[in-house]
Amino acid sequence: MHPIRSLAMTPVTPGRTGTALRERARPPTAQELAEIPWLHSLTASESARARDALVVSEVLAGEYICRIGRPVTYWFGLVDGLLKMSNDDSMGPVITFTGVAPGGWFGEGTVLKHEHYRYNIQALRKSRVAGLPVETFDWLLDHSLGFNRFVMHQLNERLGQFIAAREIDRINNPDLRVARNLAALFHPLLSPNVGGILRITQQELAYLVGLSRQRVNEALSTLSAKGWIRVEYGGLRVLDLPALRAGALDGLPD
Repeated sequence: MHPIRSLAMTPVTPGRTGTALRERARPPTAQELAEIPWLHSLTASESARARDALVVSEVLAGEYICRIGRPVTYWFGLVDGLLKMSNDDSMGPVITFTGVAPGGWFGEGTVLKHEHYRYNIQALRKSRVAGLPVETFDWLLDHSLGFNRFVMHQLNERLGQFIAAREIDRINNPDLRVARNLAALFHPLLSPNVGGILRITQQELAYLVGLSRQRVNEALSTLSAKGWIRVEYGGLRVLDLPALRAGALDGLPD
């Protein structure tokens, strides 16, 4: 058995959102608070206000955290697990915009504008998601320089990520598609808690990349042979992140 298959592969099926997540909401633990990157940018009083408002909820595989057309109520971050951001399948084929790995916070643009969601966020496996109420998000924007800097950097990096995702959509080389998607999941700012190893199965990666599990397995073998990644028990370790980001320049022509 290939090592990356060792994590349980939970089938992704349509799930609920909203009420079920609120019913499971609870205060974050001390360890969960320590893993929220932007809290470290706040003053003591700002941090206290944010900690009092934060909640954490368990999300089952297939459940939606955000759905197209729903009003924004929280700014969300992934504590543990794996999420995908995609379009609405009622409008045609599902297109996955990006994956969200542990430590990643998302949807700040929607929160800033108080808009309805224009994308879905769905759990690929059982996950823990943190939420900051919109009212507290707005208060921090009005009072915290450190929070503003974090959000500004998030927006800047997110723009670059979506430009890269647009490029990936036009790539015909499956090995390069896998390389670029892996690089996005290991982004040091957008996924700060991943570290050197990402807990992900071949099937989960296939959902994000838009390829079959068999083809993803072939691509991982190619990237491993180049020395860019190492497949370990239950996940992937990146050995050369710059090479993954610029795979076309290192022998993976489109």
